[in-house]
Amino acid sequence: MAETFRTSEIAALIGVHPNTVRLYEELELIPKPERLPNGYRVFTDFHLQQLRLVRLAFEIEVLQNGLRKKMIRMVKTAAERDFDSAITLIREYLAQIDQERHGAEEAIRITRQILSGAGQSDAFLPYLRRREVSEALDISMDALRNWEMNGLLSVKRKANGYRIYTGEDLQRLKIIRALRCANYSLEAILRMLGELSQDPEADIRKALDTPSRDDTIISVCDKLISSLNAAHKNAVLIENMLTDMKQRF
Repeated sequence: MAETFRTSEIAALIGVHPNTVRLYEELELIPKPERLPNGYRVFTDFHLQQLRLVRLAFEIEVLQNGLRKKMIRMVKTAAERDFDSAITLIREYLAQIDQERHGAEEAIRITRQILSGAGQSDAFLPYLRRREVSEALDISMDALRNWEMNGLLSVKRKANGYRIYTGEDLQRLKIIRALRCANYSLEAILRMLGELSQDPEADIRKALDTPSRDDTIISVCDKLISSLNAAHKNAVLIENMLTDMKQRF
C-alpha cells in the first residue's frame, strides 16, 4: 500500500508550515487531497513530489516578460499529471531564458561600443515604423508608447505624422529593454539614459557616470545575466524532475 501523509507530516518533509501546504492547494499548485471522515487531508507520494516541484519552481523567480506566469502554468499542469505538456512548457521557458540572456549580452555590447566611440552598424539600418520595431525587438506597442511618454526615447516623425525609428533608436531600445528585464524602474532608467536623446555619445557617458559603480548599465546587465543563468540551471533541474515524475506517476 502506498504511503500517505497528513498535512503536518508532509509539511515537515518539505520544510514548510502546514498553512503553506493548504495555500498551495488553494492556488491549485498541488491537486486536492482526499479527506478522511474526520476531515483530515490525506496526501500521497505524488503530492510529496509535486510539492518538491513547487518549491524548486519558485526557488528562483524571474518576473519579466511573462516568465513567472509560464512557470505557474507549468506547475499547475504538472499537478494535473499532464507531464508531457508541463515538459513542453518548461522547455519554452528555457528557450525564453536564452532569449533574455542574448538581449542582456547585446545591451552590454552596445553600451561598450558607445562608450568606446566605436562605429555602430545598426545606426545605418533603414528607418522602421513602430509596429516593425515592436516585432523586431519583441517589445509591445504599449511598452514603446509608455517609454516614449516617460521620456526614455524621443522618436522622430515623418511629414505625415508617422513615427520612424533609427538605428540609434533601436540600440537604445535594446538597452532599455534589458534594464526593464532587470526590474529597474522607469525613473532609474531615465536617470541613466535620459539625456541620450539630446547627444547620444556625450550623454551616455554622463548617464553612466553615477555615484554607485553598481548602477552602470553594464553591471546591471551582468547581474541580470547571472540571474538568468541561475534560472536556467533551475529549469533544467525541473525538466529532469518532470521526466522522473512522468515515469513514476
